[in-house]
Amino acid sequence: MEMVYALCVGILTTCGIFLTLRGRTFPVVIGLTLLSYAVNLFLFASGRLSTEDAAVLQDSATQYADPLPQALVLTAIVIGFAMTAFTVILAMRARADMGNDHVDGRLPVSNEESPQKEKN
Repeated sequence: MEMVYALCVGILTTCGIFLTLRGRTFPVVIGLTLLSYAVNLFLFASGRLSTEDAAVLQDSATQYADPLPQALVLTAIVIGFAMTAFTVILAMRARADMGNDHVDGRLPVSNEESPQKEKN
């Protein structure tokens, strides 16, 4: 089970880094969201994953699931959702102000559009 979680964390991290390095704002927002999901899954998996252990309901339980990583992940999900919404609003405002959605605010210059100097 831990191997599946480790593989999922690796895939989410790889996709998040790939999208964060893109030149447009929307893939950057999605990449940061995927990175936060990877961190959340890592924190959740660090709480000794088990399927037979119960939550802390009675004092007599000897084996129980650790509630701290679950509480941390729940808090991180709420904060991540709020930050994603804020980042989307910033990206929409930047698109409206600058007229494009590139991260640096400039349009890329292609070879066909650049003026060529003629030699006499």
